[in-house]
Amino acid sequence: MNLKKLSIAILAGLSLSAFAGELKVGGMNGPESDLLVAAQQVAKEKFGLDVEIVRFDDYVTPNIALADGSIDLNAFQHRPYLDRMVKDRGFKLAVVGDTFVYPIGAYSKKIKKVEELKDGATIAVPNDPSNEGRTLILLHNKGLITLTDPKNLEASVLDIKENPHNYDFKEVEAAQLPRMLDEVDLAFINSGFAVESGLTPSEDAIFSEGKDSPYMNIIVSREEDKDKEDIKKFVQAYQSDAVKAAAEKAFKGAAVAGWGEADTKAKVAEKTEKVEEAKKSESAEKTQ
Repeated sequence: MNLKKLSIAILAGLSLSAFAGELKVGGMNGPESDLLVAAQQVAKEKFGLDVEIVRFDDYVTPNIALADGSIDLNAFQHRPYLDRMVKDRGFKLAVVGDTFVYPIGAYSKKIKKVEELKDGATIAVPNDPSNEGRTLILLHNKGLITLTDPKNLEASVLDIKENPHNYDFKEVEAAQLPRMLDEVDLAFINSGFAVESGLTPSEDAIFSEGKDSPYMNIIVSREEDKDKEDIKKFVQAYQSDAVKAAAEKAFKGAAVAGWGEADTKAKVAEKTEKVEEAKKSESAEKTQ
């Protein structure tokens, strides 16, 4: 075989083997990592698929790594967050499966119930657009503030129409929120970071989202890879009883599976449809 033919053969082999039984999957450090380990084991035992887990400490890098080809999948975000990243950065990414809803909750070391929250209290909220909006909508629904548009999933503190109790809002990176509990009166923390810091969402959250939250976490691939067999096999491995059991243990009952339970999926689908309708309505109003 001459050099030219050898080079072509090597390139063809690389192309064919890019997903030949091996995947790199990105996720967050903390309890969500335990779920990926469970999926990794199922993928190997059931499909002979080797999965390397790549762990991250922030919400931005996993999508960058996926878009640039450093990893093949990630499983850490909900759809509104992905939509925002795609809009802002132009990533060509696709949802290939549902994982869990991890309700965001309000935590405090200073009060035991929301009625104890004093006027002028300091409230820490996530500073990324989707989770900040998620938090403010929860506060609006509790009657603590009034938003200009409670359907705006990317509301910020600038969208607060009425703040009758003069709360002081601090926008903080989501991973840092548990460390703020000594400094603020109330902090809104994602379940993953809450559990990682030793909190039990079902017991320690003063209040939280309902289990019919539209913020279903998802498995994401590059658009061009969404139909590849190894991608489908990993989704099947993740959507397994072993991963459900790992989630029950890791999140102490706070994670709600997005597959295998018709009622849960129907509720999430209904909520997601309403979210999409609200977004379309908002977009139409802006163009008028």
